[in-house]
Amino acid sequence: MCGSWFCMSDLLEMGCCGCFGFLRKPSKLQNPYMIPDSSSNLGDNLLDDSMCFENGSFYNNGGDSDFLADTDENGVERPTIMRSEDVLQQRAESGLICRQVPVKETHTATLSEDENGKKMVNEYVRLHRIGAGSYGKVGLYRSTKDDKLYAMKVFHKSHLVKLRVAPSETAMTDVYREVSIMKMLDHPNIVNLIEVIDDPKIDNFYMVLEYVESKWVCDGSGAPCSLGESTARNYLRDIVAGLSYLHSHNIIHGDIKPDNLLVTSTGRVKIGDFSVSQAFEGDNDLLRRTPGTPVFTAPECCIGVTYHGKGADTWAVGVTLYCMVLGRYPFLGDGLHDTYDKIVKNPLVVPDHINPLLKDLLEQLLCKDPNQRITLQGVAEHPWVVGDMGPIPDYICTCKRIHTEQDEPA
Repeated sequence: MCGSWFCMSDLLEMGCCGCFGFLRKPSKLQNPYMIPDSSSNLGDNLLDDSMCFENGSFYNNGGDSDFLADTDENGVERPTIMRSEDVLQQRAESGLICRQVPVKETHTATLSEDENGKKMVNEYVRLHRIGAGSYGKVGLYRSTKDDKLYAMKVFHKSHLVKLRVAPSETAMTDVYREVSIMKMLDHPNIVNLIEVIDDPKIDNFYMVLEYVESKWVCDGSGAPCSLGESTARNYLRDIVAGLSYLHSHNIIHGDIKPDNLLVTSTGRVKIGDFSVSQAFEGDNDLLRRTPGTPVFTAPECCIGVTYHGKGADTWAVGVTLYCMVLGRYPFLGDGLHDTYDKIVKNPLVVPDHINPLLKDLLEQLLCKDPNQRITLQGVAEHPWVVGDMGPIPDYICTCKRIHTEQDEPA
């Protein structure tokens, strides 16, 4: 799918990976939603502590990815940022879990072939590959039990444990976090995790996900693969609904982009790939780890030590909308550093022929000052988004409903 936008060779040149993320081997957990400390699993062949490897590109971190309690260059104490693992543990212990049907956990993997010679993992028959990232692959599988199709991520634990993504974390940490987050989520605009297969006797780690049978948001016909306003509006409403749900549950996605947005056969968008997602405590959505993909990175992430995750996700929504309606990136340089430089310094260019309401929304989403940038709630209420469809419907999830019922007087 290499036209005037989303050419894979361009992404690879910039150091971006595919959209299938990292994974890591779980050890036996006391709580199925908890993430063990991976620092003791770090391999010997690792990068320098100040240089980390994330999504196929290097970035300068200089500290733990999601915990910060030191001082800045002026000696002023920075705010403490609770580790995602601790936040997720607290949520699990508090019962703040939306899923009513738990993710199935399987610790035995039987590798075999069916009568046609197709490879099998337990009940799942591999049909063909449907995607690949830098460190894993995704295949289409059919279950012999329910005859349904599933997407399965397959990763090599021995490889991922040697990849450092922060001074005290390997790529395996990201996988555990991804699994832990997806175990808690249940929303019509979020890809559903069905099963995790982790056999300690083999090197492969499997995530079985619902199969979204249609396409990526960025699929299209002809150059430049841009979408019409009506389709882009429908997609954006679903993206905002799913991302608002995540933010209300203290989850920052960290890699919103068309490749991570799947469209069902009925036209519903589902957000996938939580490989770089983070959890935060209360209203403190400060993060310090660089988000997923350079061309979707907010200006404050390019220049600051810490940034607000919600605002960074919202910027990525703006880049995604720009791509959907104009078929190109708003800021794209000749390489990684040139791209970051343009994100920070170059003015946004929106053609005059664009619908004035849509132009206004793009300018508010891609406002370089995060304090002036429109919020997701503002996006949901924007006249272009509301259109003739009305406000985006509220979604009352299971954990919020239970929490509300508990707070009501008897």
